[in-house]
Amino acid sequence: MNKNNYTEEDLIPLSAIQHFAFCERQWGLIHLEQQWQENQRTAEGQILHEKVHNPEYKEYRDGVVYARSLPLKSYQLGLWGIADMVEFHPLAPDSEGNGARLPGRAGYYRPVPVEYKRGRPKKDDRDVVQLCAQAICLEEMTGAAVEKGFLYYGQTRHRVEITFDEKICSRVIDLSRRMHMAYNAGLTPAAGKGVRCSLCSMQDVCLPELTRQYRPVQDYIEQQPVDDISISWKEKS
Repeated sequence: MNKNNYTEEDLIPLSAIQHFAFCERQWGLIHLEQQWQENQRTAEGQILHEKVHNPEYKEYRDGVVYARSLPLKSYQLGLWGIADMVEFHPLAPDSEGNGARLPGRAGYYRPVPVEYKRGRPKKDDRDVVQLCAQAICLEEMTGAAVEKGFLYYGQTRHRVEITFDEKICSRVIDLSRRMHMAYNAGLTPAAGKGVRCSLCSMQDVCLPELTRQYRPVQDYIEQQPVDDISISWKEKS
C-alpha cells in the first residue's frame, strides 16, 4: 500500500482503531458524535495511562533505550497517536538495514512498542490491533522492521508478547480503511449483536436494544405490497 495514502488532514486518532475493532457503533458514538461515558474500567485505565505517560522519561538499561509517550504517525494507515512506551533494543553492527538510528547514540536499534492496559488479556483482538497499528507507525517512521511488541495488563501484572504476522497486519490495514470510510460517511453504525454490550461504558447512550429494532423508513416502504401503498396514498388524497 502506498505510504502516502492519507494526508495530514485525514489522520484519525490511533486509539480509535481499538474502539472500531470492539464495536463499530461504540466507535461512532465516541469519534463521530463525541459522546463518552466513564465506568470503573475506563476510569482505572485512564489513571494507569496518566502514570505511564511522561514525554520527558528516558531510561537506558543493559543497552536498551526506554522512551515513554512517543508520538506516532502513519500516512499508510491514516492514524496518529502516542505510544505508552517504546523500547529500542540494540542490534548487531551488521543489522543496519533492519534497524533505526537514535539521536546521540551509535549503532542501530529495533523498536518494540509496549501498550499498558488496566485489566486482563481479552478474548478478542482489540488490544492486539491497537498495538500492531503502533508497530506499523514505527516501521513507517523509522524504516526499521518491528516484529513484536508487548501488552502489559495491570490486573495480572504480566506482559503478553505479540508477534506481528501477516494476518494481524492485514487486519489492521483493513480496519483502518473501513474506519476512514465510516468517518467520511459521518454515519454512526447500528448496534450489532453480542454479549459485549454488558462490558461497554456506552451502553446507556447506545441503547442497543432500541437501535437493533430500528428500521429506516425507506426499508419499511420497500417491504410493503405495492397495492397497499397505492391505496393508502389514495385515501389520503
